[in-house]
Amino acid sequence: MAYDTTGRLHEIFDEQQVSEKFRKREFVLEVQDGQYPEHIKFQLVQDKTALIDPFKVGDEVKVTFNLRGRGFNKNGQMLYFTNLEAWKIDAGSGGGAPAGGGYSQQAAPRAAAPAPAQNQNPNLRAQPAAPIAGDDDNDLPF
Repeated sequence: MAYDTTGRLHEIFDEQQVSEKFRKREFVLEVQDGQYPEHIKFQLVQDKTALIDPFKVGDEVKVTFNLRGRGFNKNGQMLYFTNLEAWKIDAGSGGGAPAGGGYSQQAAPRAAAPAPAQNQNPNLRAQPAAPIAGDDDNDLPF
């Protein structure tokens, strides 16, 4: 499920070559949430690392991202981590993030699904999921 949020760029890090086949670049977005701002770190991966290049610290931007979670076994113990993987960055409206309110999270439409929960940050909202192809629309053998 895709989400988006609007805020002011607080910090932009250099690209990191993590392995021979994987590179990432992180940045921090300051999002106003009530009385205190939140500093949220996002990552750009592979061919998306240059998306932040046109922007500078202090610019207001709208970031569209996916929640990514992974687990791995380290010395017999399962460890989990979560990333906010940005895949689109647009210039913001310039009016700053709204103060006070809550964000709304909207799930993609599903048959007989309960109404989505209302959260606290108006700058964070889900994007509709892409439709899933039917059995006749693909050439997979299963």
